[in-house]
Amino acid sequence: MKILPVVQIQTTPSILNIDADPGKYSIRQPKADVQLQTKPAKLTVQSHPIELNVDQSQAFAAYTGGNMIDMNARIYSGIQQNFLQNLAARVEQGNQLAAIHKPGNTIANIVGSDWMPQPFPETRTPASFDNVEIRINTRPPDISYDPAVSELNVTVNKPEIEYQRGKLDIYVKQYASVKYTPPAIDMAL
Repeated sequence: MKILPVVQIQTTPSILNIDADPGKYSIRQPKADVQLQTKPAKLTVQSHPIELNVDQSQAFAAYTGGNMIDMNARIYSGIQQNFLQNLAARVEQGNQLAAIHKPGNTIANIVGSDWMPQPFPETRTPASFDNVEIRINTRPPDISYDPAVSELNVTVNKPEIEYQRGKLDIYVKQYASVKYTPPAIDMAL
């Protein structure tokens, strides 16, 4: 039997080596710029003075008789009234004298009772606690209010992004190879 010669084949695989480091991101964002402006509120209050009116004319009329025109008017009306009362008293006396025949209607009784003087008319007005008139006038204050106003301005700064690439090294550590070893040839045959 004849043996066939065998060819030996040896292969070595290729070995790739990859050395990689990841990249790095650097992100930085500056703070936003904020500007706030405020106009303060304003409150205005304007008050009005109080008006006080005191009328003492009736009190003065009760103390002193008041002004001359009013006092003369009171005297004139008082004299008219006294005149009418005196006239009525004289008429009554005359009627009593006419009826002298009645007992007690003697001239001494009629004229003797008329010795009191008649009072002069009152020149003053009657006194009262209502003689002084007081009036107080008040007005509410004028109030105006302006509210506060705020303005807010915000400027947003964009983020700053930086990227540093990582390294990537790819190299062949071992090359692939194929080695053929032929069989030994026997020359003796």
